[in-house]
Amino acid sequence: MKADLGLQVAANAFIDALTPIVASLDPATKAGDQAAARRRVTQEAWDLARAFIDADRRATDDELWSLIVAFAPTLDPELINQTPTSLRARHTTDGARELLDTPSALFTELLRNDLATGSSWSTTYYEHAVAMGFMTASLDDYTDRAELVTIEAFRTRLLTAIREGRLAGEVPTHPTDPTDPTGSTGSTGSGTNLPPGPAGTPGAPAATPATAGADAAGSTTAPEELPPARPIDDLLAELDDLVGMTEVKEEVKLVTNLLRVQKIRRERGLKTLEQSHHLIFTGNPGTGKTTVARLIAQIYRSLGVVARGQLVETDRSGLVAGFVGQTATKVVEAFDRADEGVLLIDEAYALVRGSDNDFGQEAIDTIVKLVEDRRDRVVVIAAGYPDEMDQFVGSNPGLASRFPKTMRFPDYSTDELLQIFQSLCDDANYLCDDGARAKVRAWIEAQPRVKGFGNGRLVRNLFERIVSRQASRVVTIAEPTDIDLVMLLPSDIPELEPVAQPERGPEPGPAPPPLPADG
Repeated sequence: MKADLGLQVAANAFIDALTPIVASLDPATKAGDQAAARRRVTQEAWDLARAFIDADRRATDDELWSLIVAFAPTLDPELINQTPTSLRARHTTDGARELLDTPSALFTELLRNDLATGSSWSTTYYEHAVAMGFMTASLDDYTDRAELVTIEAFRTRLLTAIREGRLAGEVPTHPTDPTDPTGSTGSTGSGTNLPPGPAGTPGAPAATPATAGADAAGSTTAPEELPPARPIDDLLAELDDLVGMTEVKEEVKLVTNLLRVQKIRRERGLKTLEQSHHLIFTGNPGTGKTTVARLIAQIYRSLGVVARGQLVETDRSGLVAGFVGQTATKVVEAFDRADEGVLLIDEAYALVRGSDNDFGQEAIDTIVKLVEDRRDRVVVIAAGYPDEMDQFVGSNPGLASRFPKTMRFPDYSTDELLQIFQSLCDDANYLCDDGARAKVRAWIEAQPRVKGFGNGRLVRNLFERIVSRQASRVVTIAEPTDIDLVMLLPSDIPELEPVAQPERGPEPGPAPPPLPADG
């Protein structure tokens, strides 16, 4: 028998980190006398390991041998005489998954201490417990979806308890992700999931870092130095803050967690799955596809899928030329800009549409070749309407195998669009009275939910129109107050008849006045 020692390493790290913490919970504990605390923490680690093994309702030999080796020295020497068969006969892991359904008594005690003293002991528990979960999932060559779902539910449950506890107790600490190489933390963003707009507007994209490669003149530029990769927990928290998209969030988390397991196996020299990281996004405009693509690019960077993680956006106009021999060059240039990052091809289905003399098919064929040639350097996300994206995938036999996963972005409900509208008001320091808010709801509900419905983009355009109308009203006030400058009234909301949904930009009108210094 040759057991994988990964679980032993993760369990010992949990025990070593938590033992002095648990010992300090009891003021009567003498320095150095930590035997009772260590027994309690070891039992907690044992329960967690059993629960993670039971995540997919099957305990493999590899997992059970690892369990024996991990806990025979620390919990029960008699375990060394056990085998996977005997552990199954004793139902050692059967039903243990339920232990993950609620935070344990030990975690709750640590969190309570955090709220009372400002410590971050529950975060230490969280980091090591989640690391045990991913290590357990890495023991088998194949990671079951049920394992990833269970780990994610457990991770979310603990983080939610920690964050809600901090809000209630105003504890100024923040968990970092155990897989993050830098240990750094980052902003979780405003939670406004809008498509990119003009610079300086809500939803505007961050500047795309320069990448090494050829520019239009054929010269090369040195890559710009990037900030440290962001912790995975920060990126997933930003994902959670986005409005709606429940199924998309779940899929992104499952993709992320599978990559985390594969990363652990790769670092330990174990066999890893050969898998495509390319994705297809389908949905109407303004459903958050670009926002999620930007987060996925950063997640891929943090997990080592790509080295730089910049998101480069392009479309048919950026890939297809009008003369023979130029289209392939344009596609190569797009891949060069996205080197070591993610290339987002918006409205990718438009490459299929064209006359017999059109070069869209040449672009698709070149994309297929480069996706294979640069599979370790560039991730491609192709986005567009659902039906049309089926045509895109069917346009080349190699696309289906290279883009095996599709994420579907549904239209937002009226309530979700109102949340986005409110976040725009908050970000720009505008107030909206109840009458105006009711009229915004009625305006949104009056818009036809047809193909191409603008979703978040529609709401941003509406907000910009409202701000312009409000500015026109405010300039007629002789001496406007601070409230006048930031309050949106029912008269500022356009009338209720359906209107066109422009792609970009506000309705022409005077610029809004500057906000007061204290606004």
